[in-house]
Amino acid sequence: MLKKILTLCLILGFGQISFADEIAQEVGNEINPKEYPQAESVLPTKDDEKQIVIEGSVEKTINLSLERCLEIALGNNPQINAAFHDVLASDTRIKQVWSNYFPQFSWQTGYTKIRQLQLSDALGRNLTFNYYVLGQITLQQMLYDFGVTQNQATIRRLEYEGQKSTLSETINTVIYKTKDAYFNLLYAYEAKRVAETTVAQYTMFYDQAKAFYEIGLNPKVDVTIAESNLSNAKLQLIQASNAVNLAIAQLNNVMGVPFIDEYSIQERLRYTPVDITLKSAVDIARESRPDLRLAETKVEAAKQTLKLVKKSYFPTISVEGQYQRGGGSWNSNYGYNFGGYLNFPTINGMLIKNEIKEARYLYDKELANAQITQNNIYLEIQNAYLKLIEKKNQIPVAILQVKQAKENYELSYGRYRVGEANPIELKEAQTTYQSAQLNYYNALYQYNSAKSALEKAIGKNLVNQETEIDLELDEETKASIELNETKQ
Repeated sequence: MLKKILTLCLILGFGQISFADEIAQEVGNEINPKEYPQAESVLPTKDDEKQIVIEGSVEKTINLSLERCLEIALGNNPQINAAFHDVLASDTRIKQVWSNYFPQFSWQTGYTKIRQLQLSDALGRNLTFNYYVLGQITLQQMLYDFGVTQNQATIRRLEYEGQKSTLSETINTVIYKTKDAYFNLLYAYEAKRVAETTVAQYTMFYDQAKAFYEIGLNPKVDVTIAESNLSNAKLQLIQASNAVNLAIAQLNNVMGVPFIDEYSIQERLRYTPVDITLKSAVDIARESRPDLRLAETKVEAAKQTLKLVKKSYFPTISVEGQYQRGGGSWNSNYGYNFGGYLNFPTINGMLIKNEIKEARYLYDKELANAQITQNNIYLEIQNAYLKLIEKKNQIPVAILQVKQAKENYELSYGRYRVGEANPIELKEAQTTYQSAQLNYYNALYQYNSAKSALEKAIGKNLVNQETEIDLELDEETKASIELNETKQ
């Protein structure tokens, strides 16, 4: 009877510390504060809100969003910078090829001392000549090369288009990595919030067990179990806090700013439904996927290379003019020449024949590679689409698990408060509830990551729908989930 009265007083909040001390002295159960300290003294301290401070700036606090992270990544990621300069270098190669149609100018000067061996033998004496060149100016202009320069320029232009496709693919990949790292950071924050809530709940259980032990309702082993549970919860909180730091480091690395100061993220993991079919995704990829355009460009470049090799037999038509001044002294005479030339290359029939065969085989190879790329893209789209559907269908189940685990936890906690449940039952309910919350947030992260992967696969961002997909939950369940998120 005395136990029931004391329990009722604790439930109604009438139990005072002094009253508990008196009861504890009567029953002989005194708490050693060194062995069982107050819960507040064993709680980990919370880190300050992460902020970034820019010296000389009026705005002292910066809150990063997904859009801002994407802007930082596009402006600082070194992979994008390297791919962009590849595009610029490829553009200059086109101009280098067209320079064949520009005139070539050269100037030469020099001094030569000649001793004619045959003439010296014929005359019976040594003859030495000094030959001076004050200046020799040569101007050469290629008129026509039967399309060789045209083919070379076309190949360079296709390479330029390929570099642009590579840049687009690099940007596409960086955007996906940034989104995935950002959503992973949001999940790490949610996991840390769950860990903090768990520590707070186990602190409450610890204080409850101490109170019951002080008044003699529960044995000392309950306090020991509660303290062990609190220690495990604190360990999980330390791990969750470190996971946040690792996620921040990963996001900073993807953005290309690994040494950025600390900042704050204000967003939460959200469910943003999209409406797209597999056929629509494939159709979008045909128009937007950069590496598909790159494969087509490589096929055309191989075709132009084959045409170029077949022109190895063709000559070039050019004109050349030359003016010289010099002779026996630096300025004793002058001369000039002017003419048109039909220059045939040195022909090795066997070499050219096998070069043509090689170019044809490489062209067939690029055709096969283009087919492989197309098949891989289709497989990537299928995997991303099916994964998105899977994660989308997991969210309602995860929400129901949270609701059920929360109800089970509340019932177990109510039973424990009135002395009907033991700490093991309460711990199992709390662990189930904690796992359900983590599964729910992990489902949100996996959904957003799958959505980003599908956007990468099709090469285009998906527009979020205004109307959310029905999760087949009643209003009470939805309200319970929203209330739970608000408490956290």
